[in-house]
Amino acid sequence: MKREYCGLFGIYGHQEAARMAYFGLYALQHRGQESAGIVTWDGAAIREHRGMGLVHDVFNERHLGKELKGQIAMGHIRYSTTGVSLIRNAQPFLVRFKDWHIAVGHNGNLVNTLELRHELENEGSIFQTTMDTEVFVHLIAKYLNGGTIEEAIQKACAKVRGAYSLLILANNKLIAVRDPHGVRPLVIGRLNDNYVFASETCAFDLIEAEYIRQVEPGEMIVVEGGRLSSLRLLEKAPKRQCIFELIYFARPDSMVFDEGVYERRKTMGATLAKEAPVDADFVMPFPDSGNYAAVGYSQASGLPLELAMIRNHYVGRTFIQPSQDMRNFSVRVKLNPVRSMIEGKRILIVEDSIVRGTTIRTRVKKLRELGAREIHMRVSCPAIRFPCFYGIDFSSKGELIAATTPVPDIARFIGLDSLHYLSVPGLLDSVNEKDAHCLACFDGNYPIATGCHQGKMCLENESKVTG
Repeated sequence: MKREYCGLFGIYGHQEAARMAYFGLYALQHRGQESAGIVTWDGAAIREHRGMGLVHDVFNERHLGKELKGQIAMGHIRYSTTGVSLIRNAQPFLVRFKDWHIAVGHNGNLVNTLELRHELENEGSIFQTTMDTEVFVHLIAKYLNGGTIEEAIQKACAKVRGAYSLLILANNKLIAVRDPHGVRPLVIGRLNDNYVFASETCAFDLIEAEYIRQVEPGEMIVVEGGRLSSLRLLEKAPKRQCIFELIYFARPDSMVFDEGVYERRKTMGATLAKEAPVDADFVMPFPDSGNYAAVGYSQASGLPLELAMIRNHYVGRTFIQPSQDMRNFSVRVKLNPVRSMIEGKRILIVEDSIVRGTTIRTRVKKLRELGAREIHMRVSCPAIRFPCFYGIDFSSKGELIAATTPVPDIARFIGLDSLHYLSVPGLLDSVNEKDAHCLACFDGNYPIATGCHQGKMCLENESKVTG
């Protein structure tokens, strides 16, 4: 099971800021379907609306046209990786402290949350949620006494460890922050004379904003009075961008880490074709995640591409559903094979990843029942053997099939004639910056230390770490 984490959008100086935030979140809906929220600043007061569910269910014309007044807005969509699924855990997280109205939206995950919560509680802080995002808020308030908001944010970020891209609305300032390793994406653009921020550039395309660049790792950007300034937040660290953005999570029409997601996925498929050719009748993806790697595999191998599995577009992503029973139902409803394409055929399936293998096993069984002669699978990323503690809610290590099971046994479990994962060198050859990505879910080398032996993460008794 793969769960996404969160999406961020912010805009400064627009007459319809709340409506622009709504459209931005709508474009980022694939990053989380649990909750959505927008806050605005009208020059005197901060306003908010949050709710559980999809963006178009949470907001209506009354919210966007009347209640969420102001020319500065920021929004957040969430799938939790820390904090249970409750409205009080929906973001942006809003507090009022002295003369400050502060709203924080967070994409990523802190690995020293419990340590910081205990420290802050001992100093008198009272927590209202179970989110690690609230830790940022308490730290900012703690350091805001006698200093600027920028200094307080800088000191807060010096205390935390983990992955974070942040949008912070503090009175008349909109502030964007990215952790020193740049694990989670955050980009900046311009809509006429207005600055905009988002987790992915597909949000800019919808509102016809111009993409400028990504927020650099360790950078803090402050927009105030329509002017933008850039500050070095913390000392530079080696880039460790989450490569799963390029493999799976980001929308294919986005630029992430200054790379075109569509092109990178095609290249992964082409590299896979070179590593593991198959004598098959055709290549097919399991829509939609395998589509673009399948195109690359087909073009590189010369095998025809067939869409022999049809997706019901009115069923949401299976891993988003919080109920196991509902998720299993969605698996059956979501994809249906084209029967006439299957019988007697040698089929090569290109998939983006395998987590537990149970969903794929159900689909392969169906193909067998329809008379497929051979079924091979090629996976456009390496085997996932380790959990992610930086904002992707991969299952625990015990539920990751590749953590304990050799590849031939995985193939037998799923019901395949052959199985090949893209190698780590092949994956890195498929992206532009070969030394700039976190590969911890593949090799267990976690770039942000948590105090465990030899710098490895403690894989047991570790609380799930936000969305």
